[in-house]
Amino acid sequence: MTEKYLAQPDLDFIAQVRGLGGDTLKKCYQCATCSVACPIAPEDSPFPRKEMIAASWGLKDRLIGNGDIWLCHQCGDCTDLCPRGAAPGDVLSAIRSAAITEYAKPKVLANAVNDPSKLPFLLGIPAIWFAILAYITMAHKETMTKIFHSIFGDVLGGRLHWSHAHEGAEHVIAQADFFSTWFVDMTFVPIFTAAVLIFVLNLKGFLNDIHKNAVLEGKTDKTSLDFKAMVQALIKILPTILKHDKFNECESNKDRSTPHMMVLFAFIGCFIVTGIFFVVLYIFQTAGPYSQLNPVKWLANISGVAMVIGSAMMIKSRLDKKDDQLTSYKDWFLLGLVFALGLTGMLTEMARLAHMAAVSYFFYYLHLIAIFNLFAFLPFSKMAHFVYRTAAMTYAEYSNRK
Repeated sequence: MTEKYLAQPDLDFIAQVRGLGGDTLKKCYQCATCSVACPIAPEDSPFPRKEMIAASWGLKDRLIGNGDIWLCHQCGDCTDLCPRGAAPGDVLSAIRSAAITEYAKPKVLANAVNDPSKLPFLLGIPAIWFAILAYITMAHKETMTKIFHSIFGDVLGGRLHWSHAHEGAEHVIAQADFFSTWFVDMTFVPIFTAAVLIFVLNLKGFLNDIHKNAVLEGKTDKTSLDFKAMVQALIKILPTILKHDKFNECESNKDRSTPHMMVLFAFIGCFIVTGIFFVVLYIFQTAGPYSQLNPVKWLANISGVAMVIGSAMMIKSRLDKKDDQLTSYKDWFLLGLVFALGLTGMLTEMARLAHMAAVSYFFYYLHLIAIFNLFAFLPFSKMAHFVYRTAAMTYAEYSNRK
């Protein structure tokens, strides 16, 4: 006797995918050209053919927790060769965006990040917050010094300093004269910590769902997740990620790997610089601005230039439509944010070196707003792709997908 299965489509999910850029979904007639053409699809159960039919049927649970949607790098090979113009790469991109929203907590932030009408609030809230901090820093220095000494004591308070500004050095332009370093770190450290915790919680459910679906589809014979083996798999695939090997296997938009690598290494460089200067400031009590001859400053400058150039190249490629990807609001939000982050950082330093204090402070103000948006909305924007894709590639290595 043949066992029957009843597919119950989620019509709201189909509408969501179409609204996020997968509006070509229904053009697919399952010819499998996309799976044959994709150079990075695993040999066993290749994508994206099966994902296209699952999306057409509205099988949300089978797609949201499917690791294969993250193995796709949206290189465009499948879209170029699709005889019906179904754009499988765009559909999988839309499914990934839906997955980010599904795993996001709280969902209200994820919805806000993907809603153009909420952009003024996303920018306005940190703009008001940093304006208040700037006013307190500049107008109430003596009061804040007294409060700082009352909290930490005269010895420790005098050693740490409440703003880390260069007292008595009027010719030195330091951002701490405009925004107290303590205010900046008291804003960003909790936000970054919260983003990390949200990612940890999201990834726990995400990996469990990936494993559950992999077992159902026969992609793995492992009964439970071995997190020690997962860490070993992560270490093994890191060179692939850093060298962008998967990008380089694609043909249609192979040149996308260069700007992506520039932005990736720019963020890594900025993270290293921030960590070093954080330790130097709070442990060794050496406040900036630091000499341009400092090797760490070299890394900061190189990273900033790479971020600006890399993001500008990606923006130009999208505007010229040299790749065939659909560019949606979520793409422009991320590209604009990364470009603004790099540009305002570089302009802040250039204005400081030109002894233009007011201009330098203004660009630093914009820079802080960009950082706030990056950290606060990291688990909800397209930037989350890096974390989810890394987790999916790690699981593929862990489960011996070939």
